[in-house]
Amino acid sequence: MADPASPGVYVALGSSFAAGPGIPPQVDRGALRSGRNYPSLLAEEIGLPLVDVTCSGATTAQLRHDRRPTLTGPVPPQVAAVTAETALVTVTAGGNDVGYLGMLVSAGLRGTLTARLPWLPAPVRRRLGYTVEVPPPEAFAEVRASLTALVDDVRRRAPGARVVLVDYLTVLGTHATPDTVPLTAEQIGEGRRVAAGLAASFAAAATDAGADLVAVSAVSEDHGAGAPDPWVGGFVMGVPGFGGPRPFHPTAAGMAAVADLVAKRLRTEPGA
Repeated sequence: MADPASPGVYVALGSSFAAGPGIPPQVDRGALRSGRNYPSLLAEEIGLPLVDVTCSGATTAQLRHDRRPTLTGPVPPQVAAVTAETALVTVTAGGNDVGYLGMLVSAGLRGTLTARLPWLPAPVRRRLGYTVEVPPPEAFAEVRASLTALVDDVRRRAPGARVVLVDYLTVLGTHATPDTVPLTAEQIGEGRRVAAGLAASFAAAATDAGADLVAVSAVSEDHGAGAPDPWVGGFVMGVPGFGGPRPFHPTAAGMAAVADLVAKRLRTEPGA
């Protein structure tokens, strides 16, 4: 039994936009998890002990019931970290279900390659072109259903826990153009449509499950890749496990902004 005088434990679930690959310090190289990701910063701000099981590359199935393979070995389903002592759970996942960041990174890599090799023949350049395919509506419906089911999973384990769905920071916002990111105008438009589908899935799941929603996508349009004050980095390659940046992923400033937005929601609507 949990101590009734204890404020409880905060459990963070999610994929790379929660884990923080490339943001130092990297405290778990297998999960590509930062010690300064938004769960860590939020836990400091609200004063709750943190159990952070976020893992880069995770799908919602790996949050719910599947093991996630990593460089340091497989990890159990993240929801297993939720116990009766859990008072707060945040969730940021679903992008990997529809291949969101993988598509953007592949497009950016090919765009960078063709830009650096202008002598390539036109047929080769065309073959290197990459379409960011917008998944069908059923794919986003599956994300919605999986997030809703995850909230139910959490509540079975911790009936008194507050569950907050935190959607994705905007990657291709108002400052994303072919001059600021290695993507074509068509690819940028397709990427924005995928992002909109994910944001709608989060909003619908929060309604379906009666969970809180912090729609960071809605307040980060001016802080995407290519912006003067980016919360998401551009196409910069590094070695994430050793602190290098990861293309189109949150920056340290982005993680701080998300932590502040979630903390504000918890303070202004404590009983929501």
